[in-house]
Amino acid sequence: MFSERTNWKLARNRFTQALEEVRAGGARVLDLTVSNPTRAGLRYDEAAILRALASPRTLDYDPQSKGLLAAREAVAGYYRDRSGRGGRDVAGNVASQGMSDGIVVDPERIVLTTSTSEGYSFVFRLLCNAGDELLVPKPSYPLFEFLADLQDVRLVPYPLIYDHGWQMDFPSLERVVTERTRGVVVVHPNNPTGSFVSEGEVDSLNAFCGEHGLAVIADEVFLDYGLDVDPDTGNGRVGTAALGRPVERRSTAQMLQKSSPQGLKPASSVAPDGTAEAVPFPKPIRETSLRNRRSFVGNEAVLTFTLSGLSKIAALPQMKVAWMVTSGPGELAGEAMGRLEVIADTYLSMNAPIQWAMPALLEQRKEIQRQLLERVRGNLAELDRQLAGQKACSRLEVDGGWYAVLRVPVTRSDEELAIELVREKAVVVHPGHFYDFPGDGYLVLSLITAEDDFRDGMGRVFAFLNS
Repeated sequence: MFSERTNWKLARNRFTQALEEVRAGGARVLDLTVSNPTRAGLRYDEAAILRALASPRTLDYDPQSKGLLAAREAVAGYYRDRSGRGGRDVAGNVASQGMSDGIVVDPERIVLTTSTSEGYSFVFRLLCNAGDELLVPKPSYPLFEFLADLQDVRLVPYPLIYDHGWQMDFPSLERVVTERTRGVVVVHPNNPTGSFVSEGEVDSLNAFCGEHGLAVIADEVFLDYGLDVDPDTGNGRVGTAALGRPVERRSTAQMLQKSSPQGLKPASSVAPDGTAEAVPFPKPIRETSLRNRRSFVGNEAVLTFTLSGLSKIAALPQMKVAWMVTSGPGELAGEAMGRLEVIADTYLSMNAPIQWAMPALLEQRKEIQRQLLERVRGNLAELDRQLAGQKACSRLEVDGGWYAVLRVPVTRSDEELAIELVREKAVVVHPGHFYDFPGDGYLVLSLITAEDDFRDGMGRVFAFLNS
């Protein structure tokens, strides 16, 4: 009696079962997959947040399909502030008065939603009929599958290739595009690879979408977490530049070569003496300047929907605040906004207290991002310190976000390895297949884990892998 679109496998997987069993046995488990910032030991301005939610204006019901103007103006101000700190948009759009005045984002091009998931559902409904296709990156976050199922949309993956950093594979995009393709999803920076869409890739993406009549859907929830940018000034900095570290720099093709007779795929650079080589902070082939950190909100070359929200920007996922910004050729973007407004008006999902609080909640990002970037950089430095003291593992390049990808010897499947780490070392990591990595040999780590837990947890992981 149920729809085919909800015919998911709902049974717990073996990894989840193992974790529940170990926790039930009373063991203290070190969780290196933490994604909830409200439980990561951060210091919030509780008084300011609660005060923002107590406005008397919340007693008035003023349904506006795109969201209250004051809230949308706060979002526009966020982009203006980013530009003033050096984070210009992908088209370099800056107000004519000068860079300090920031990007001009029209509040009328902003639609508020309760989550980026809801934003995706609005855009999927706008662009796609049942059975139409969207091109999505692989590896990436697994949420897309469920969103597409609910909207009767077919997802077609395109690979991100690792070669001195992650890159979009445009020949693959050309091979998979069909008459039913409606858009290309990019995650900027990607979760979990931490790779930004470079300036050159933006140009190629716009050319590809323009040729095939496609829209760009840009997920920017981690945009403010570039690891080479100071959150206060927007100036470049590199928190781990002084460290020598074994960073995996080979291409994806090399990673997938046949295993050695011992069943191990090499996972780090090897020095002549046979030890893991500590490579200096690499200078990847792909662009890594501040220009990569631009937002897609000013992308006017093709129809573009940019999604973000407070969940990551201000580390406030419980507030359920997100938005999408529409840009592109004027007439086309205008028609898209007209249709989106009807979709949003059908649900009116955003509540008044949160909308009135948005200026104050957005203000919280300045301090919380400082804490998170300090945590992420510190844990990345700790990871590199421990990597330098062992031979079996390395990590992949990461430019931004909250995660790191560890390369490990392939002696078993990633799932089997993650289960063994839970059972034998009481430490939780995510196997790479959760994110559709191209093979085994990948573990995903959260860099917002409490520092002591991260240090001790990685010690357990490396002790197991090097035993």
